[in-house]
Amino acid sequence: MTERTPGNLTGMQRALRAVKDHFPLVSIARANSKLTRNIAAAAHRFQFNVEWGVDNPEYFDHYLDQFDAWHKSRNSLPWERGVYSSLALQATTKDGVKPAVLELCCGDGFMGYHFYSLLSERVIGIDFDAHAIRMANRWNKAPNMSYVVGDIRTDIPEGEFDNIVWDAAIEHFTEAETAELMNTIASRLKADGILSGYTVLEHEGGHGHLHQHEYEFHDKEDLARFLTPHFTNVQVFETVFPNRTNLYFYASNAALPFERPLNLVTKRSSGA
Repeated sequence: MTERTPGNLTGMQRALRAVKDHFPLVSIARANSKLTRNIAAAAHRFQFNVEWGVDNPEYFDHYLDQFDAWHKSRNSLPWERGVYSSLALQATTKDGVKPAVLELCCGDGFMGYHFYSLLSERVIGIDFDAHAIRMANRWNKAPNMSYVVGDIRTDIPEGEFDNIVWDAAIEHFTEAETAELMNTIASRLKADGILSGYTVLEHEGGHGHLHQHEYEFHDKEDLARFLTPHFTNVQVFETVFPNRTNLYFYASNAALPFERPLNLVTKRSSGA
């Protein structure tokens, strides 16, 4: 942001500053913004009740989080997911050349648009839900993004990608389907490409979070066993929130995101 000094203000900016000196414009502007946030929150709360009150839709509209749920819950899970896969994208950026990205089960494209598109040369999103793809093209589309309606079990786009993101969807497939999908995913990644994604740890007692979930993972090792046959380097880590434990994964035949040169780590013994 450019520092504002009297010498570099435009005429309009000088006029605005003069008005601010005599009227509480900042307080009025903030009150207006708060009012519009309240209206937006109420509208999205109504949408959530309509969509999720009696059903479990196939994908979640994260504008519900952005405009309502996050402020109340303080649960940063949706943004956490985008950030961790963004680190994988940055790890595959070479000499300023951005990666080609494939997002599996992309839903309405919220994550791809807000977290991946700026860091990528191109992003292809695929989802079997035609309605989700219509919403993606309407609300979450950038010039370097394209969307495909398709079942990833049979329709994963051809080509080689620097990154494949499989976020909040691996649990929607059976163990056999996931094992077969890993074969296809590995064949679509470049030699030093990275697969990244997120899933949820099963509830204690083994019951699923949603009826659409075909297989929820028991622990980090359970998830890693699907990755290690295809990738020499695998990392699975967890974050814990009050209502769920989340599993994140990176898999590659090259260095993993936290091992690449973009990181600096220093360690000192406690007695030093």
